[in-house]
Amino acid sequence: MSWKPLVVLVLLAAGLGGFYYYDTYKLAPAREKAESAKGRLWEVEPKDIEALTLKRKADTVTLKRAGDAGWEMLEPVKTRGDRSAVDGVVTTLATIRVDREIDPGPAKLGEFGLDPPEAQVTLAVKGRSEPLVLMVGGKNPTGAWVYGKQGSKPAVLALSEIVGRDVARPVADLRDKTVLSFERQKVTAVDLDVAGDRMTVEARDAGQWQITKPRALKADADLMADFLDKLGGARAREFVDEAPKSLRPYGLDRPATVTLWLGKDKERSSKALLLGRQDKDKKGLYVMRQGEPGVLLVGEELWTAVPKTVGVLRDKVVVAYAYDKVSKVSLEHARGPVTIERDGSHWKLTAPEPLKADPGAVNSLLWRLRDLRASGFLAEEATEIPRYLARPDVTVRLWEEGAKEPRVLLLAASREVRGGQPAAVAAVAGQGPVMLVDGKALEDLSRTASDLRDKSLLPAFELADVKRARVAGGGKSLLVERKGEAEWKALEPSKGAVKEARVSDLLLTLKALRWKEIASAKGDDAARYGLDRPELEVTLSGAAGAEIATLLLGKEEGERTYARVKASPAIYVIDSKLARDLRKAPSDIPG
Repeated sequence: MSWKPLVVLVLLAAGLGGFYYYDTYKLAPAREKAESAKGRLWEVEPKDIEALTLKRKADTVTLKRAGDAGWEMLEPVKTRGDRSAVDGVVTTLATIRVDREIDPGPAKLGEFGLDPPEAQVTLAVKGRSEPLVLMVGGKNPTGAWVYGKQGSKPAVLALSEIVGRDVARPVADLRDKTVLSFERQKVTAVDLDVAGDRMTVEARDAGQWQITKPRALKADADLMADFLDKLGGARAREFVDEAPKSLRPYGLDRPATVTLWLGKDKERSSKALLLGRQDKDKKGLYVMRQGEPGVLLVGEELWTAVPKTVGVLRDKVVVAYAYDKVSKVSLEHARGPVTIERDGSHWKLTAPEPLKADPGAVNSLLWRLRDLRASGFLAEEATEIPRYLARPDVTVRLWEEGAKEPRVLLLAASREVRGGQPAAVAAVAGQGPVMLVDGKALEDLSRTASDLRDKSLLPAFELADVKRARVAGGGKSLLVERKGEAEWKALEPSKGAVKEARVSDLLLTLKALRWKEIASAKGDDAARYGLDRPELEVTLSGAAGAEIATLLLGKEEGERTYARVKASPAIYVIDSKLARDLRKAPSDIPG
């Protein structure tokens, strides 16, 4: 092949590539920019507007761009602007499109609501010595657009009604409604002065807080997180009074005070919020920023979140422990002692007899301990524990990996009532405080071996392990076999399709089957329970026909049905509803 055609092809390809690049990255953006500018009143971008003035009949609003912080309002009051709201107005004004020219030289501007105008807009634009000016008048008869006039030009224009809406926005819409602006991670301490109770709480590592005044106590980390969330998220519902003659009507003559300390050492600074009275009718709270004269109304939920006493602010966790580190738990109560121990990823009962434990029941016990909270404090020192807990009704011992001694929780009934409910006394042995807790904790923590043992009726199995299932009862027999991951076929009484979802339901019911009580541990008097001649027999088999388990169902007595596993003599009571579902299988499963 001649080299000349090849060179020509290469040059053509390079030329086409260059044109594509130039068109895509040079010409296309220019075309898009030109297209977007068609019909616009001004050739200006929103980001270039540095200041905005709206001179209206009732007021004048001036806003100035404040760098990355957004906007600053200069009049009618000096404060922060609402960045989102002001950006929206600026975008509307910078990108105004002229619908059409109404009159090139009107004799009377008043006919268009332009003498005087509803609003005169002045935009200071970066790189322009003179500002852009627009007068906005009244709406046309249909209300679809408003009349406008650009600076000293005589023509009256038709502009989108959105322009009229945005230049008429109330001052309150354009003001920043953030009550107290701060960065959560920079808060190092909080001072609270509420009804004469003065408290200081300081930040610790990992989201923990410590009360340092009036005395050293661990603070409730969840409560502090919620309070700071509510404080940081508080927004002014109403700008009530910019220069009140008296603070008494708002309860701000003797306010509660929240002071946030931000940063450390030389970088340390503070911000404070004064809290007045609640307005029940408006469901709000009157507040003032320290150093500013204006009164604001915020939602009453802020007052609800303020920790008002040391008792509210302090940590209420009764017994702190690491759930994943617990290796052993013992319970002592009137119903008898119980001990459970971790066995790898499972739990087992070791006293009063060795049994497999129910992981759900054990987790419920541990979560109840974890979530136990004080509703009141009776004494601070450990020396006071014998006075309240000389004879505890429940004793819980928790062993954690690596700990030499267990944590010991003591609980006893109390005559106290909290929130209309009986209370109990609780304390961790060897340390204060002595606390009041929910009285129901006595019952919840008095678990027995029967409560905690595994009540699975069948041995554990995975659904994928089951290759065959035989169900026989009521004169019917059904045998199904797995043909794939989720495909099943009937082998008896005849070969054919089955309702595969019903096979899955059957296996799930068997896997989740739990007994409620033991009717006969040794299986005595099987005829009494209808298990000398079972009404239903379900057999699950695995690979190579190895039997996984066989369930036998006996007599039904109301909500109690008697059952046993073929490999064990014990007779159990199960829920009759589940037994009825199993009895339907021979009729429901065939396709």
